[in-house]
Amino acid sequence: MTETTVTTDLETLVRACRDAARQVANLSTAAKDRALHAMADELLAAEVEILAANARDVDAARARGLSDAMIDRLTLTPERLAGMARALREVASFNDPVGEITAMWRRPNGIEVGYMRIPLGVIAMIYEARPNVTSDAAGLCLKAGNAVVLRGGSEAFHSNQAVAAALHRGLAREGIPTAAITLLPTTDRAAIAELLTMNRYIDLVIPRGGEGLIRYVDEHSRIPVIKHYKGVCHLYVDDAADLDVALRLLIDGKTSRPGVCNALETLLVHEAVAGAFLPRAADALRARGVELRGCPRTQALLPGVTPATEDDYHAEYLALILAVRVVPDFEAALDHIARYGSNHTEVIATTHLGRARRFLREVDASVVLVNASSRFSDGGELGLGAEIGISTTKLHAYGPMGLEALTTRKFVVMGEGQTRHPVT
Repeated sequence: MTETTVTTDLETLVRACRDAARQVANLSTAAKDRALHAMADELLAAEVEILAANARDVDAARARGLSDAMIDRLTLTPERLAGMARALREVASFNDPVGEITAMWRRPNGIEVGYMRIPLGVIAMIYEARPNVTSDAAGLCLKAGNAVVLRGGSEAFHSNQAVAAALHRGLAREGIPTAAITLLPTTDRAAIAELLTMNRYIDLVIPRGGEGLIRYVDEHSRIPVIKHYKGVCHLYVDDAADLDVALRLLIDGKTSRPGVCNALETLLVHEAVAGAFLPRAADALRARGVELRGCPRTQALLPGVTPATEDDYHAEYLALILAVRVVPDFEAALDHIARYGSNHTEVIATTHLGRARRFLREVDASVVLVNASSRFSDGGELGLGAEIGISTTKLHAYGPMGLEALTTRKFVVMGEGQTRHPVT
């Protein structure tokens, strides 16, 4: 597909997406679910085409010297493609929030008031690297009654085009306008700047990617933005922790897939258990290729550890690097998380019920876990189906965003002829 020019062609595409949003908003649940299954079918049918396009992107990314973490996010395999199709079918299996009426109450004058769930309209997704976001975002937006404008990163250009083509074939099978899923066919960075001015057509922008992209979108958008900000995720090992449990959480959280936003970046250990825990942890992590950067107390327990700087505790490494700090008590752990955390995901390992409850209540993060891996901070793992992102802002969503987070509410009122003032 040839690339569009910015301005006129871009506005034509986005305006068509807005027009399609009206039709999508009024689709029945059955029609949306049929389309989702058709989209999944077409993804699997296009496996050879999609993987060939992805191989082209991966080769180019390696030639450009992109990081291993970025290449991992970019790479599609038959298993990952099957997972994308499975996620679409899972979204089809979920209850449709659109049209749901909740919390009806009767006023003294007899009118009944309630809330109805409605689509947001047109959502713009601006994202980097991951081609699976193309299908995840498309599926979630469709089920929630929205149209979506997708602007993927240049490193995944061919992969995204191939995925979107398959999704369009699924929509066409069900008679739904393909403009409901509009992938911008351009790598021109000016397209992002132009897109962010189109508040006439777009209702919400969700950026997913590096810190620079998020900041750029937040600073330049005329449209409300939900930020999928960086994941500086901590594991705090309390003095009442089961150290075997803590070690499992650490290994899974740091090494299972270090290039994702819910991977652990900092380990905090209570001084009372640091001597028993840190040598075990260091052996397990080093065996898996993890570089440790620690505070002076960590270095005393683990000779040869690289000294941690202030920047290390702010860092989202997305790599096999872990910052470590020994803290004197639970309060110090809370203070560290408050200072360096990114409102994404935080974990405590403890058998002390009171501290677990305080951690849940006092830690300001979109997902807070007790004795469970940070890798569960994911829409699918939390039962939402495929997620469109993890919001680290609080308006209007916080945490993994599934179907309900892609809708809003309007008031509905049922009456029997009541008027506010007497009519004579």
